[in-house]
Amino acid sequence: MTDPANLTQTESSAASSGDYSADKIKILEGLEAVRKRPGMYIGDTAVRGLHHCVYEIVDNSVDEALAGFAKTINVTVHVDNSVTVDDDGRGIPVGMHSSGISAVEVVMTKLHAGGKFNEEGGAYKVSGGLHGVGAAVVNALSETLHVEVRQGGKVFRQSYSRGTPQGPLKEVGVTDKRGTQTTFKPDPEIFETLEFSIDVLANRLRELAFLNTGLSISITDERLDPVKTFDFHYEGGIVQFVEHINKSRQKLHDKVVYFGHEKDFLRIDIAMQWNDSYTETVSTYVNNINTIEGGTHVSGFRNALTRAVNKYVVESGAGKDLKESLTGEDIREGLACVISVKVPEPQFEGQTKTKLGNSEVEGFVNGVVYEKLTSYFEQNPSVAKKIVQKAVESALARIAARKARDLTRRKTALDWSGLPGKMADCQEKDPALCEIYLVEGDSAGGSAKQGRDRKNQAILPLKGKILNVEKARFDKMLSFEEIKILITALGAGIGKDDFNISKLRYHKVVIMTDADVDGSHIRTLLLTFFYRQMPEVVDKGYLYIAQPPLYKVKKGQKERYLKNEQELAEHLLNSGLDGIEIQAGGKALPMSLVVSSLKAATRFSKAIDRLARRIHPEILRGLFYRGISLAALESKTQLETLLSGLATDAKSKEIPFSYSIDKDPEHNSFFATIETMISGTRRPALINVASIGSPEFEELGKYLQMMQTLGVGPYKIISSGKEIAEVSNPEELADKVVETAKNGMTIQRYKGLGEMNPEQLWETTMDPARRTLLQVSVADAVEADGIFSVLMGDQVEPRRQFIEENALRVRNLDV
Repeated sequence: MTDPANLTQTESSAASSGDYSADKIKILEGLEAVRKRPGMYIGDTAVRGLHHCVYEIVDNSVDEALAGFAKTINVTVHVDNSVTVDDDGRGIPVGMHSSGISAVEVVMTKLHAGGKFNEEGGAYKVSGGLHGVGAAVVNALSETLHVEVRQGGKVFRQSYSRGTPQGPLKEVGVTDKRGTQTTFKPDPEIFETLEFSIDVLANRLRELAFLNTGLSISITDERLDPVKTFDFHYEGGIVQFVEHINKSRQKLHDKVVYFGHEKDFLRIDIAMQWNDSYTETVSTYVNNINTIEGGTHVSGFRNALTRAVNKYVVESGAGKDLKESLTGEDIREGLACVISVKVPEPQFEGQTKTKLGNSEVEGFVNGVVYEKLTSYFEQNPSVAKKIVQKAVESALARIAARKARDLTRRKTALDWSGLPGKMADCQEKDPALCEIYLVEGDSAGGSAKQGRDRKNQAILPLKGKILNVEKARFDKMLSFEEIKILITALGAGIGKDDFNISKLRYHKVVIMTDADVDGSHIRTLLLTFFYRQMPEVVDKGYLYIAQPPLYKVKKGQKERYLKNEQELAEHLLNSGLDGIEIQAGGKALPMSLVVSSLKAATRFSKAIDRLARRIHPEILRGLFYRGISLAALESKTQLETLLSGLATDAKSKEIPFSYSIDKDPEHNSFFATIETMISGTRRPALINVASIGSPEFEELGKYLQMMQTLGVGPYKIISSGKEIAEVSNPEELADKVVETAKNGMTIQRYKGLGEMNPEQLWETTMDPARRTLLQVSVADAVEADGIFSVLMGDQVEPRRQFIEENALRVRNLDV
């Protein structure tokens, strides 16, 4: 059905007059539907969807491990944010499909195609892949994708561009290995960001290693200097998973409670351990898929846990001083638990599989958990006593918090006198149109109040640092003045019983703090509060972080704020070209051509710098300027000629350089091992089919081609009819233009909100037409929970270890 909001005036008139015929129906062929509506398949085109692409390919490899055919999965994030996933499974079938194309091409280009649809389970009895769209969707949303299959002693390869095959599947060499290797680069035309988070990816791969006992998974980040690899292999399975969750907490009992059971092709594995924190961490999985919204397996577990504990309380008399029965929340306080269920025919809600719907699973889980826990409590009374004591303390705190919570409840919708006095509310009453800024300090709050749009922007200045709720129980938290003010302002209540997201008065809650140490601390305290006490605000996408501009540039009386490095680079380039002329061969070049070529030259230089930790930048430049290509690898003579010329160039520039050439039987070609000196260390690098065909090399080739549209140098820079400089290539030209722009310009790295007057604060940070807001989301609940516990919890040792491990990754340290 056509959305009326998307119709132009002409289309609307035609629709209203009944002009709706068969030719108005459009059929999206092949992968066109995926590119048209990517959110339907990967959730969104932001960070979550970007990482989901990696998970789809990895899940295919994990399915091979579940079927017993793969033992190792290696993931590599390259410097240009392309990703390679390599496994030692059976390899995608390479034979011809009944559709007339290879089975590889079917899997990579056809939706709902895979080894999961045949009767009797097909190629996989249990699989995370349900709809058979994973590989094809990733292919459709990738600028380039290369798939290589090692099978039957042979190597097969096929390449794609935005889902379209660039030729048929070809046999390219021989090998004694097996498996599938997929390398893809997300399409910048689709995704809002291409920057992968190594932490997010590593956390998911760690989960998979925990859930699949004996499976070895590694992830390498080539963007780091030096390159870093994380290896995950756990023989202890989900028991080690729970130990990992509780590593920064004080445990109530030493040994993790574990049990597993299988019946009628359903299997459940549960590991649990209580700690002294005030939060529960229950992570649930179905066929290795993280069901972040829960489902029938979670409800079955919770009901059984509550019944089992209350049964023990009644029979042992442990809760005789408690006038109320224990609730599920009381019992689960401080619980760290992992539930892994294997279901042959799982029913998920949506392609992103966040909630399980199989009704038979609830009864199965409920029965198993109740029986096993009841037996465990009888056999381990000392552990049961500690668990019950913890739950009783939680219940007493819950009861004590009722009165405190009542004091923070928002007044009725007609009684606005309940709002904090220092808060400046907005005129709009529709929450969907309202936003509130939580501003650090009264000074910045004053500027924000003056600069805001009074119609729909509310300002709440927060004095000092709020209470760290990670270390405080509910009743203590509600006695803290700034937290009471915040709860009252938001109007949705607090606590699991009283919080009502529908009463939230603002659907944009924006944290706006300075970009210094104190600002970061206040932001972290607020994030801790929302994550622990109002998680629905985060889950619904209502929480944001303001992104003030990173730079302020000033030249003469003109000043401008620039939000990031890329915007600064473009500003300098445009400023440098203002009022000058570029000539080549005595003729002026069109400015549009100059701009596009110099932007490409700037990106070429940055891409070279990204790879400089592996290959000396001048050697890498020489490879491209001398025309390195896949064709060059097919002839040993041609490769030798190219490298010997490069060696001559290196000698003239006094750059240590050596090389060797060998046969590459897997691709029926040759490869070179070159060695250069980087930061005083000799580093080898391979120049082979994989590296030249990689997205990062393809990107460099594309930029070089765009640079060469300027024609042959030298290039002259003319200003006011006079030649001010002459350079030999586009890279030097771009550098010279930027250098010219910097003359007389002051570039200041922005830091504090107080540096801006109300007008500047509005223009750069609060104006919806120009601002940038970072939406807060939870990509990995387990790791988020762990990070909050490490950074904000009572245990000092885990925090010290975290600082030691991450100290070298700090940039722009503020002390």
